[in-house]
Amino acid sequence: MTIQPECIGCIAAQSRRVCDAIRADETLHAKITGYVDTKLEHADFTLSPPVLAAPLYEAMAQIAGKADLYDEQKNHATEQAREYLPYLREMIERSNDPLIATLKTAVVGNVIDLAAEVSFDLHDAIASVFDTPFASDDSEPLRKALEKAKTLLYIGDNAGEHIFDALAIETLKKLYPRLEITYAVRGNPIINDVTMKEALEADMNAICTLCDSGVPTPGFVYELATSEARHLFDTADVIIAKGMGNYECMTPLRRNGICFLLKVKCSVVAASLGRAIGDIVCRFD
Repeated sequence: MTIQPECIGCIAAQSRRVCDAIRADETLHAKITGYVDTKLEHADFTLSPPVLAAPLYEAMAQIAGKADLYDEQKNHATEQAREYLPYLREMIERSNDPLIATLKTAVVGNVIDLAAEVSFDLHDAIASVFDTPFASDDSEPLRKALEKAKTLLYIGDNAGEHIFDALAIETLKKLYPRLEITYAVRGNPIINDVTMKEALEADMNAICTLCDSGVPTPGFVYELATSEARHLFDTADVIIAKGMGNYECMTPLRRNGICFLLKVKCSVVAASLGRAIGDIVCRFD
């Protein structure tokens, strides 16, 4: 996906949320927002939104003198997510269709997104997700692909959300015992996306193989990935890509066998998918 006019205002608003997150004083606030606003005046509309945003976040971090702009928020989101694990695990165990319950568990964490145009309450999302149908539902083609697959590349999105990803991966391994699963994370802190630091703190290395994708953008960009991550992307039987950033960066498709699992939180992605803001999507291409 390439940038649409609406994306410019969204990224500008993100710079103001950064200032709130780091409790910037008036001077720092003006430096950060002024820099971003100036750069956006000359935005390259051939880029995807995450690719345009990445250097702006790097610059904001440098201006603020803070390597991880959302470290406090990521820690809070992770702790909040952990509180829901017993309930979500029980819902999966009680479900008549554990795969659907697992996909719903994975997608519900996608509300934890500090760069989204629209925000959602995690508690409300969890309370309703198991009664909410996928607006785009390719779970059956995905099920058939997983039954045949030997390897799965699961590309993560946000910190906090990764706690639900871990539970989803645990269940997928039970449902498909021969499936080798690799979980890919971002190469460095960008917005509130999950990095190797958060994945290791959650002991995800005990349930699957971890891969530092090397990607510095809030979405998987093949050209920016490490050789290992590109090889995994090229050779995995199935890919699950979480969140809008991955969808934005990975469309048009480079390959088949990708499941985009996300909650729609922006008008541009909604238009691309032909869905509404707030819908949950399981799209398998």
